Amino acid sequence: MDWIDLIIGFFVANVLGYGGGPASIPLMYNQIVTHYGWTNDTEFSNILALGNALPGPIATKIAAFVGYDIAGWPGMILTLAATIIPSAVALIFLLKLLQKHRQSPIVKGMTLLVQPVVAIMMVLLTWQMIDTSIGSTNLWQTIGIAAVAYWLMERKKIHPAIVICIAFVYGGTVLANI
Repeated sequence: MDWIDLIIGFFVANVLGYGGGPASIPLMYNQIVTHYGWTNDTEFSNILALGNALPGPIATKIAAFVGYDIAGWPGMILTLAATIIPSAVALIFLLKLLQKHRQSPIVKGMTLLVQPVVAIMMVLLTWQMIDTSIGSTNLWQTIGIAAVAYWLMERKKIHPAIVICIAFVYGGTVLANI
């Protein structure tokens, strides 16, 4: 039953995730944490952080990690297939359709109207991650970590993967001192 749930969970999240990996993250969160309970908020945050630190599409990295964690190598292959195949098939058909109707005001309007929905989904996911972070540490530590991360990435132009590694080291030293 886990295999079918893995296929359905990742298929639904990626079919409905208009806009690519970042748009499907809130849907994947819903399937992975809320619906099936394969991980909790903290574990999902860690998976997301690690996935962002590694090269490649985020949706496939999340799918591979969760699939392997739940059902080993077969689970990983199934979740990757459920993530990649629908997108590839839809992309082929949509590109042909959009190419044919690309000047249509309806197509332009649909594209513009979906963007705010994706933005709100990302804001909600961010809020949930902030809430989890504050629950794990405290408000001031969360604000401090966010400010330092912003400063390192935006002002000092340090790659996000390096900032995440610094955060892992900081977290490890904090846990070691507890």
